[in-house]
Amino acid sequence: MPDRLAVRKTYKLFIGGAFPRSESGRSYVVTDAKGRFVANASQASRKDARDAVAAARKAFPGWSGRTAYNRGQILYRVAEMLEGRRDQFVDELRQAGAAKGAAGAEVDAAVDRWVWYAGWADKLTAVAGAANPVSGPFFNFSTPEPTGVVAVVAPDSPLLGLVSVVAPAIVSGNTAVVVASEPAPLPSITLAEVLATSDLPGGVVNVLTGRRAEIAPWLATHMDVNAIDLEGVADDQAADLEEKAAENLKRVLRPTRADWTGEPGTARMTAFLETKTVWHPVGV
Repeated sequence: MPDRLAVRKTYKLFIGGAFPRSESGRSYVVTDAKGRFVANASQASRKDARDAVAAARKAFPGWSGRTAYNRGQILYRVAEMLEGRRDQFVDELRQAGAAKGAAGAEVDAAVDRWVWYAGWADKLTAVAGAANPVSGPFFNFSTPEPTGVVAVVAPDSPLLGLVSVVAPAIVSGNTAVVVASEPAPLPSITLAEVLATSDLPGGVVNVLTGRRAEIAPWLATHMDVNAIDLEGVADDQAADLEEKAAENLKRVLRPTRADWTGEPGTARMTAFLETKTVWHPVGV
């Protein structure tokens, strides 16, 4: 048989539960650790970023209005489906330079991390909230609420780091616009395919691929983005983006350079919560 022509795949964006092509028509080449061609990835434009924010805003009332228990169920379902595509994720991590054993361990850790955050869905309010002692015939309660639309610049840990910044943003009811790892975007798009075929409503997570130096400033200055996680941003760019984000008082999480294999803790979940305190008179 003659040699087959290679199918040179171009991966699309993930916006509003669908996979549109970039409005710009641009793409860039993704290579493996040895510099060989793997695929083309869409290069998101400013309009793509605006569309992603609009989709996240549209999804926010429904997602934040679900019970915490239901959000936990949905996140657990995502973990189940991620586990079902384990081999594909292993292949993509190996293309990015990971050894076979390390790639398998990272996928397993990513599944476990997603399950861990799913378990927090109906416990976060009890931990982050409080019944406050006050003087007088009143009850005083502080309860956490989601901030809104969170922009997430993902780190170059293409799967475990990705899960470790996306899951804590959405578990409490926020919606997210995620800027994928620039050199290794394929696990982000494969995760988007998992999300699209799970029970997660469209628009809760939106994934943009392309040049972080282009996309991050658009999201930092967008007036309908309520918070931004700068984890994947270079240190010399973080201060400028934080200044841009101040224009509409966004919550900002600066780069932490976390060890993704360590205990995740609750800081990333509580970073994107607002606390509402309610006073109520004690009944007679």
